[in-house]
Amino acid sequence: VRQCERARAREWRSESARARKEVKMVLAELGTKISGALRNMSNVTVFDDEVLDTCLKDIATALLQADINIKLVKRLRDNVKKAVHLEDMAAGLNKRKIIEKAVFSELCSMLDPGTEPYQLKKGKSNVVMFVGLQGNGKTTTCTKYAYANKRKGYRPAMICADTFRAGAFDQLKQNCTKAGIPFYGSYTETDPAAIAAAGVKRFREEKYDLIIVDTSGRHKQEDALFEEMREIEDAVEPDCIVFVIDGSVGQAAFDQAQAFKKTVPVGAVIVTKLDGHAKGGGALSAVAATDSPIIFIGTGEHIDEFETFHAKSFVSRLLGFGDWTGFMDKINDVIPDGQQPELIEKLQGGTFSMRILYEQYANIMKMGPMGQIMQMIPGMNQMGGIPQGAEQAGQQKMKGFMTIMDSMTDEELDATNVKIFDDGRVRRIAQGSGRHLREVSMLLDEYKRMGQMWGKMGKLKMPGKGGASAINQRNNLQQMTKMLPPQLLNQMGGVGALQQLMKQMESGGLPGGFPKGFPGMM
Repeated sequence: VRQCERARAREWRSESARARKEVKMVLAELGTKISGALRNMSNVTVFDDEVLDTCLKDIATALLQADINIKLVKRLRDNVKKAVHLEDMAAGLNKRKIIEKAVFSELCSMLDPGTEPYQLKKGKSNVVMFVGLQGNGKTTTCTKYAYANKRKGYRPAMICADTFRAGAFDQLKQNCTKAGIPFYGSYTETDPAAIAAAGVKRFREEKYDLIIVDTSGRHKQEDALFEEMREIEDAVEPDCIVFVIDGSVGQAAFDQAQAFKKTVPVGAVIVTKLDGHAKGGGALSAVAATDSPIIFIGTGEHIDEFETFHAKSFVSRLLGFGDWTGFMDKINDVIPDGQQPELIEKLQGGTFSMRILYEQYANIMKMGPMGQIMQMIPGMNQMGGIPQGAEQAGQQKMKGFMTIMDSMTDEELDATNVKIFDDGRVRRIAQGSGRHLREVSMLLDEYKRMGQMWGKMGKLKMPGKGGASAINQRNNLQQMTKMLPPQLLNQMGGVGALQQLMKQMESGGLPGGFPKGFPGMM
């Protein structure tokens, strides 16, 4: 029996991995094809309806191949045509930019139904109920949602109201134990509504401000599932019902979402299995069918691989324009507010030590895969991104360097002059960390190079037509470089590459320019 269970588990993991890989490939192609259709207009000298139709046809084909519902695709084409009147445009207008903006706006509207999701309230017990089919990742998503809000200061608790799937309560217990989240469930009670009601009552009495109810799923839409959902809804009276959908289900997403919406008032959507920050056709279909906003997307199996969803950022990354909002959120997530001023003050004063380098390496590891981070930076796709295989090698190199620094004394970590590392210290550090002498020398070379880079930042000048413009450009560059971890700046090609990138953005060479609220921008 155990061998059969292990075999089924291996088969399920293999199928799940294949599905995620297929989603990632199809959706990476979607972004490339849409960007290509828009880029092809650069070679056109005369813009007319035929050019617009060709562009929209290529975009529609790409969307259909990504399993996006045909009704949504038709609506996008019609709305872009209504928004763009080529014949009525005055001479001198950049028609290509106007078409790009219209396409961008329509893609955003497909993902954003215009309704605000439920906002958790401090000081009260917010009850959130999760629904969806079996295999969509509900239990894992519940844990990720609880963990994400725990980091924001909420006190989450979870209830297992899934009495249909064998091992559901065990899985939830295991997830909650790892995340440090209280849980409630029963091995003997068979009525899920009774379990949910008892759990909510208990956690309300204990003053938890986020109570998450994980419900049963089925392999398909069944009447028994929907009846059970209604009973649990009546028993706990949730403030919000979250529909969890697998990003790889394709065209079936629309029918699934619509069936759930007809049964219970779905207030928000979470799309799972979007590894590599893929952009699933199922996500678009689920929004249209439920008329509910996507609030999070799951980008991996680990508890912290869970991202807040912003429609504009999502589409911007899809089209290769980057995602400044997501990028700055990543920076702020890994560097606590109290540390940023202190770090910037040290760097401004020319203080760069091994301890700062260690902290920055740790921050990079928290940010997730470097390829995803690079996609958030406008223009990095055009600059080539990270070569295949280099990302994993870079991660291993950083881990090796951190192991070496773990064997250093406080004096060595806080030293600002590399001369302190004589031959005797280098040998002791190599032996203590179990690394080769050559690796310690490589770390010292990296430290010297990074220290020199930070020292040059205050001297950089950005070209500008006016004094105020030049000052703003220098401030932008300095603030940006001080917030970036050194290794990430190195991956981008150094300060010179960032300087060139920001020049392009100031001149309008990259769509969107600087985001509202970007350091130094009013």
